[in-house]
Amino acid sequence: MKRIAVYGGSFNPPHVAHAMVASWLRWTAQADEVWLVPVFQHAFGKEMMAFERRVVLCRALAAELGPWVQVVGIESTLPQPSYTIDTLRAIQKAHPGNALRWVAGSDILQDVHRWKSWNEIQRDFSPIIVGRAGYPIPVDSVVFPEVSSSEIRRLREQGKNVSHWVPAAVLALLDVDEA
Repeated sequence: MKRIAVYGGSFNPPHVAHAMVASWLRWTAQADEVWLVPVFQHAFGKEMMAFERRVVLCRALAAELGPWVQVVGIESTLPQPSYTIDTLRAIQKAHPGNALRWVAGSDILQDVHRWKSWNEIQRDFSPIIVGRAGYPIPVDSVVFPEVSSSEIRRLREQGKNVSHWVPAAVLALLDVDEA
């Protein structure tokens, strides 16, 4: 049985903190594999670049990290909007026999009262909530650098350098988009 950390998020774009979280999960033996699962349509209406583009960017990030990281685009096949519990159940059904744990940043904790089936997620998928600077930090969590996809997008719109926040392989693809 593989221990899979299902790391869901917008990945709009993926950045170095996403890479650090994935690596930390592996380095601390919390998972055998990390599966990056970009959200297809955000349940709270968050604006995002095209799903297919975010999948490509996540694949670039995964290639930098190693064979223990995969990108799972399952949300494009599920009813919309995307709800985490439905995604986790679909992954569980498609990959029986694996132990799945869901991973997200502590910024989501302020909204879990709005989530579909939060109690089921807690009960069945033992969430690993990683600390994000500027948000309450769960007990026994590590805090990752304050890196934000929305800040990266804002800075890029202003023509500023974000190479210290975005892995080179991801940044190269973003730069191609703008060429």
